[in-house]
Amino acid sequence: MILAIPSPLGVALGIAAAAAYGFAAAAGARLSRQATQWALGLAWLLHAAVLGHGLVGHEPRFGFAPALSVTAWLVLTVYAVESRMYPQLQVRRVLAWLGAAAVLLAILFPGTPLHVSASPWLPLHLALGIASYGLFAAAVVHAWLTTRAEKQIRLAAEPQGGVPLLTLERLTFRFVTAGFVLLSATLLAGLLFSEQLYGAAGRAWKWDHKSAFSVLAWISFAVLLIGRARFGWRGRTARRVLYAGSALLLLAYVGSRFVLEVVLARPPA
Repeated sequence: MILAIPSPLGVALGIAAAAAYGFAAAAGARLSRQATQWALGLAWLLHAAVLGHGLVGHEPRFGFAPALSVTAWLVLTVYAVESRMYPQLQVRRVLAWLGAAAVLLAILFPGTPLHVSASPWLPLHLALGIASYGLFAAAVVHAWLTTRAEKQIRLAAEPQGGVPLLTLERLTFRFVTAGFVLLSATLLAGLLFSEQLYGAAGRAWKWDHKSAFSVLAWISFAVLLIGRARFGWRGRTARRVLYAGSALLLLAYVGSRFVLEVVLARPPA
């Protein structure tokens, strides 16, 4: 989310990360599980190097593609941890392709510089928002895995040692809960301290598209968690609410910035 103007080194690291992701995805079916894990781990490290390079000695930048890149990296981080506990998870190739696409997109659309008078706390505020993106993205991945597992059960297909349904469902709601906490903190900080965060830019809270979609997403996730706690929501109903809230959250920042940066080709106000 916060990247510098693409330097030759940054572009080279990005291309290397995308190539490593692509190799892990394309060759995953022919390699052993351990070899695929090593390839994906190398791609993850190169991706981290791309993000780290943008934070050291350069002007911080902000945009929809870097936000997606950090989100993808966070989801892969979650997978790296979970795969140690649940080696049955079989989403390596999908996540590898998503990682490659996110890195290349961030090279093409590096975002716009942060306002020079912005508070030093602004990057932390933005990091909280992107962290919530990553957690909700992880929840969506687990919800998709739950749908796939249910379909295999209905078709009487071999589960191939997959993670049990109840475990996937429990993990999904853990990510939703953690993401909801971070999203709440992000919105509260924006509501109470917006002018301080943006410094002389003086941008107080205002009801624009980003704010409206963010609040609608927050309401969707709140309804989901209440429905889960009070009415035992699960299965298709819970997933639909999760997908709807995640789509609204995606539109809130990534969607609005995409329109400004790509469609209208102008920096945000």
